[in-house]
Amino acid sequence: MDYQQCTDHLRELYRLPRTERDARRGNLPELLTALGRPQDGLRGAMVVGTNGKGSTAAFAVAALSASGQRVGSMPSPHLQEPRERVRIDGRPVSRAEFAAAFTEVVAAIEEHHLPLSAAGLCTAVAVAHFRRAGATHVVAEASIGGRRSAVRALELDVKVITGVGLDHTDLLGGTLAQIARAKAGAVRDGDHVVLGRLDPQAQTAVEEVLAGRTGLTLWQVDRHIHCTARPGGTAGATVLDVATPRGEHRAVPCPLPGTHQHHNLALGLAAAAALAERGHARIPTDEPLRRALAATRWPGRLELLTDARLDGWHGRVLLDGAHNPQGVATVVPEIERIAGAADSPRTPRAAVVFAATRSKDAPAMLAALPDRWPLVLTRTGSPDASDPAALHTGLPPARRAGAGAVTAPDTATALRRAADLVGPGGLVVVLGSLRLVGESRTALGLPPA
Repeated sequence: MDYQQCTDHLRELYRLPRTERDARRGNLPELLTALGRPQDGLRGAMVVGTNGKGSTAAFAVAALSASGQRVGSMPSPHLQEPRERVRIDGRPVSRAEFAAAFTEVVAAIEEHHLPLSAAGLCTAVAVAHFRRAGATHVVAEASIGGRRSAVRALELDVKVITGVGLDHTDLLGGTLAQIARAKAGAVRDGDHVVLGRLDPQAQTAVEEVLAGRTGLTLWQVDRHIHCTARPGGTAGATVLDVATPRGEHRAVPCPLPGTHQHHNLALGLAAAAALAERGHARIPTDEPLRRALAATRWPGRLELLTDARLDGWHGRVLLDGAHNPQGVATVVPEIERIAGAADSPRTPRAAVVFAATRSKDAPAMLAALPDRWPLVLTRTGSPDASDPAALHTGLPPARRAGAGAVTAPDTATALRRAADLVGPGGLVVVLGSLRLVGESRTALGLPPA
């Protein structure tokens, strides 16, 4: 199969009814056995949570790579191309490499009559490539939930739960406790569990699930894992001191913007330390670790393009994949800082391009945004995308009035309308959906990263 055939095949799987996807979920362990259990040579961590999974995983990859391990990772979802879901030392595989592993897996599916869901197929393709590439470690990001995530089939014995918020309530439940139980359901007997900060309701629910497991090791932020920010970098930049039960790393950089990333960096380092605690990895020394962390990039998370160009317009574009109310509220202060003092109610220098899927609480997400910023409501190519007119109808009447909110039929058109609103040198903010971020990167001529 060539790369286009692989992406077409995967696209069809994403369109399957949920009942069919659920029916195929149980085939993944048997399919991995048919492939010769490529996961058996891997040691690593499964990262679960509502927000922060991708950044936490990226930091964990950096820490493991800094100590000389060859690390595969499995972000979910991808932004622009499916090959972004299969990475070695943080870099996406080539189209040819993705197609080779994909072809191997599809051949096994057909030979053994074991159809997979899209998530299961992506998991199998990733570990098949990791075997080909000689990866020794893996950081696997769960998609939705934890207990039912395809990557749980890899049987990784370090589980990281970054946090719990109200998201995917149609699948996981409408309360923090229900969602927390679904996330914590990824944990098996004997695991090493690394927990982020949790709301009290979520904390209680997670503890109830963990009480039913045996032989666990548990580390949690603010109890066993500590992170302190202080000036100390180049030109007074902030650096972090991170302590885990395995030791302390001083003056490490956090290259991803936003203070919330300090928590994610601490979790990533703790995941690597947990693997060392299990005898699966080495602890990196501080200088290689600092270099690896400083080079860490995670596209679509407060990603600022300072010289973006679209047709005849040039200015700044800020891309963030916040896709639930908690995520939007977290990044808004950083977006306002980037918008700067030139932004005002009379002369807005920022406009927001927004899209969401139908299952999301779009009104709550939009309510977190400053009223002075014009909105361009659009839809992505996702079959689950909300209609822009429906998003507009859900706004408060005052927000719908005048030029406060307009609609656009697609991402590229929305970017152009936002650029017209802010003028040359203005700031266009893109958020509400990782799919929207990916389509925006493509429209702006950026390659997958």
